[in-house]
Parts: sequence; C-alpha cells; structure tokens
Amino acid sequence: MRQNNIWEPTATAINRSLYGELMVCSMSTQLFYIPETAQLEGNKQMHDHLVPASYHRVTAAGSALRMMNGESESAVIQTYVGCIKNAEKQDQQVRAGLEIMLENAPSNYESFIQSIIEWQDYAEQNLQEAKRTAMQVTGPNVWQN
Repeated sequence: MRQNNIWEPTATAINRSLYGELMVCSMSTQLFYIPETAQLEGNKQMHDHLVPASYHRVTAAGSALRMMNGESESAVIQTYVGCIKNAEKQDQQVRAGLEIMLENAPSNYESFIQSIIEWQDYAEQNLQEAKRTAMQVTGPNVWQN
C-alpha cells in the first residue's frame, strides 16, 4: 500500500488517544481486583461506556491507518468520522463515572483515580486533535449529522 501523508497527523493523534484509553482501561479495571475498591461506586457505570469508547477508538485508529495507506473509499472515511463522534459521546459518560469514583474513593486511592482522570484528559485531547486534523482533510461537511 502507498502511504498518504495527509492522514498521518490524524493517525498519530488517534493512536495517542488510544494510548490514553489503554491506560484508563488498565488502571480502572485494576480497581475491580483490589478489595478496598472492588465495589467502588461509578466504576461499573464508567466501564459501561469505556468499553464502547474503546471500540470506537480502535475502529477509528484502524480506519486512519487504512486512509494513511491510501484507501479513500467514502465508507472508510464515514467509519472514521462516525467512530470519532461515538467516542466523544461515550467519553462524556466515562468522565461522569470517573467523577463519581473520585467522590467515593477511599482517601488512599484518590490520587490514583486522579491519575486515571489525567489519562482520560489525554485520551480526549488527542481525540479532538484527531478530529481537527481529519476535518482539515475532509472539510466540515462530512462531519454534519
């Protein structure tokens, strides 16, 4: 496949977002295996949205890689756009769950949960960068609806 460098910034940003998501998933899931936090309020609810948010990031990252390697079918671009938008929606609920977790965490886990929130910030910031750089290539019309 030939490389299409106009998509490289988008692919880089979505992969950074996915990296942040990896950390959020790993760290928040760890809490299920610690007796003090196994039933932490907000964690299960947050995971109900973290799982689809992760799926949408993975799918967007795959689509970005395909576009970077020269694929230009509208369905691939639509898949990317749809997944970015869906990840944004799920992220809102992930963040809400994280705030509930922080409010209810044992004091010795507050800094750990704050670290998860910082990784979520990183994931969301890079998702927005992936969207912004993709919009420069596609134009805004593809992102309507």
